[in-house]
Amino acid sequence: MRRGLVDEVFATEAAADRYRDLLVDAPVHLVTERAAKALSDTVTPVGLVAVCRMLDASLADVLSTPRLVAVAVDTADPGNAGTLIRLADAMGADALILAGDGVDPYNAKCLRASAGSIFSVPVVEAADTLALISDLVHAELVVMAATLDGERSLDDLDLDVPTAWLFGSEAHGLPVEVAAAAAVRVRIPMRGSAESLNVAAAAAICLYESARVSR
Repeated sequence: MRRGLVDEVFATEAAADRYRDLLVDAPVHLVTERAAKALSDTVTPVGLVAVCRMLDASLADVLSTPRLVAVAVDTADPGNAGTLIRLADAMGADALILAGDGVDPYNAKCLRASAGSIFSVPVVEAADTLALISDLVHAELVVMAATLDGERSLDDLDLDVPTAWLFGSEAHGLPVEVAAAAAVRVRIPMRGSAESLNVAAAAAICLYESARVSR
């Protein structure tokens, strides 16, 4: 609603009354509780369903003058994809790129996990990951791959440069050829005994470090 992307809203009478202030400028169609439940894919719907326009963003747009870009490679879990979108937004990234064979960013679970950030940060899909890396380099971004066995520690990096972070899939990490195509392969130093971090946790740490330096 704040970004002017809502075309129409279907709401129960109770929801229309409860969210009256939010819906003041929206074209609202009243529906029954049964209809609202049929329209929603959640177990306990709030009684509001909005029809929205997708943000129009292209790879060329987001790589015009980028400072920080997050790339999720082969991310299959919609919850993780949505969380990565939310992280990219929170850390001020110029875009979140879903590369390779990834989830649809407008999957309902992905939308909910993004907590609205999908309407704030450009989200772009790129089928060919290696071609994308070439585009990132051409845009003068230093491509850094987050890997378990990276030769460089996150603590030792100079992050005061335009950066694109590559994050691998939940099950397999980054493909070997993708990690090899990056300028730097980075490991997150861990003092404890945990073998690894999930993709959302690793992305949060890396993007925070980049954002901290730029601040």
